[in-house]
Amino acid sequence: MKRFKGAGVAIVTPFKNDSSIDFSALGRVINHVIKGGINYIVVLGTTGESVTLTKDEKQAVISYACEAVDGRVPVIIGIGGNNTQEVINSIRQADLTGIDAVLSVAPYYNKPTQRGLFQHFKAVSTWCPVPVIMYNVPGRTGCNISAETCLELAHSCENITGIKEASGDITQIMKVIRGKPEKFDVISGDDMLTIPVIAAGGIGVISVLANAFPAACSELAGNALKNNFKSARELQFHYLNLIELLFTEGNPAGVKAMLSILNICQNYLRLPLVPVSRTTMTRIQKAIEEIGKA
Repeated sequence: MKRFKGAGVAIVTPFKNDSSIDFSALGRVINHVIKGGINYIVVLGTTGESVTLTKDEKQAVISYACEAVDGRVPVIIGIGGNNTQEVINSIRQADLTGIDAVLSVAPYYNKPTQRGLFQHFKAVSTWCPVPVIMYNVPGRTGCNISAETCLELAHSCENITGIKEASGDITQIMKVIRGKPEKFDVISGDDMLTIPVIAAGGIGVISVLANAFPAACSELAGNALKNNFKSARELQFHYLNLIELLFTEGNPAGVKAMLSILNICQNYLRLPLVPVSRTTMTRIQKAIEEIGKA
């Protein structure tokens, strides 16, 4: 099984002004991040606005992304939800040709117990023909995959090979790293915590910022993995303002604003998400200019 080490990127899904998918722009994003040294790509994650896409659109995005990547880097796709059977159905019906793993978010809204979370991921892993990476993001889902539940799944479900951790709880993350099997990987789900997670024993980050600045994110993760934390810190501090601006008015509004300034894709989102305000756009523009001057 592949190890997803280094910097991955949760890519955006570009749209045209009529809200249709802009596949040409998607190709530009993919080529941009691969040329920037990104180690793998995540399609149809939160940053990809997957919840606003139809079933047919999702498959079209997957097919186009795999064709555009053309084997240059591994591809992970997001398939998750709060209806376990529907997640299983989506996995069984998806064309997973060329897909290296499935990233599956913890069930949201329902607020399942830890036993419910365990049974959910156990069922998903049983039916998934490729490795499963769990995604813990309690700020969005309303429930947290505890360290104990994560470790129970890691030790009992061979097909669950890692977790994208975006709880922001470094103590919990360290408990998982301390108790995990050797081949179970912990990946930061937060650009701001790339360094501490890698320092604790994680293997990298699934980044949002890397859509716009892949070379910097790749270098940052690479330096941290080589224990060159001085250089990693310098990069982290250099991009600190931009990382904060990613989420000032929500994700992916911030990064799509950055990509539009860089002329990679247009600044369109699907409702209920909207572009950032003029004030935030001005702040982003200024921060990008400062990055270029430094």
